[in-house]
Amino acid sequence: MAVRSWRKRSTKALAVAVAALAGLVMAGALSGCSPLTLVNVVSPGGTARSVATAAFGPDPRHVLSIYRPASGASKAPVIVFFYGGNWVSGERDDYAFVGRSLAKRGFVVVIPDYRLYPQSSYPDFLHDGARALVWTERRIAAYGGDPKRLFVMGHSAGAYNAAMLALDPRWLREQGSKPDILRGWIGMAGPYNFLPIENETTRPVFHYPDTPRDSQPVDHVRAAAPPALLIAARNDTTVNPERNTGVLADRLRKAGVPVREEYYDNVNHATLVATLSSTLRRLAPSLDTIEDFVRSDGGRHTSAAAPAR
Repeated sequence: MAVRSWRKRSTKALAVAVAALAGLVMAGALSGCSPLTLVNVVSPGGTARSVATAAFGPDPRHVLSIYRPASGASKAPVIVFFYGGNWVSGERDDYAFVGRSLAKRGFVVVIPDYRLYPQSSYPDFLHDGARALVWTERRIAAYGGDPKRLFVMGHSAGAYNAAMLALDPRWLREQGSKPDILRGWIGMAGPYNFLPIENETTRPVFHYPDTPRDSQPVDHVRAAAPPALLIAARNDTTVNPERNTGVLADRLRKAGVPVREEYYDNVNHATLVATLSSTLRRLAPSLDTIEDFVRSDGGRHTSAAAPAR
């Protein structure tokens, strides 16, 4: 959908979405539930469904969920999604709405858990992410996915994970693979350039004050990197969009890497990912933008027609 039409309806959409979000947060506070759990409850999946869970490694956190369209069509594009939580929290089931929404658009979606601090620290979660990606490439055909159309995506800390897997060959190489398996990657509100670390929760995750310089995605930009779609909330006060999304996009362009950059109003760091749900979709066209990027093979050609929704 054109950006103009979204802007024309932004006032109405904002009122509806804010009211919905306020109700969700209030209900979560009263019931002791996570707001994301409530987003899952009130965001029906339509014809999409979770078809399986599987272990991709030896740790109890090495488990992933797979979502696919109920039609069961084969050779669908595949998206591996990593959630955020500052590397200290998160569960794949909290993001079922992401799996259902993307599967409803005709994609096979994989949502892995990964080890969190204090059980682990940098770079353990990148080893986990690489394991999950390679598991997906080698086994997703059995679930209707096309391993030759594989994308990695994440929000917040998960966008960092996705960026590192797409840009820094070390992690996939350790699993006997390389970033060439990716047709593109998608980052939502990602921290790509955050040294020196200011967030006190993040500091021990990255061994502050001895944080490795090569832990930053912006320092791994290379001409051979896969195309990128970078989405951010214009007024994000958690992860500065100019310093992170803007700087990374600029470096990618200078290296000759195709990159699409989108900034949305009416959302913040947390609600950006919630715009993938049916409940808050009117806040921003995130889902349409992601669908277009994947169907166009990372922007390499005109987007193919989407299945009926």
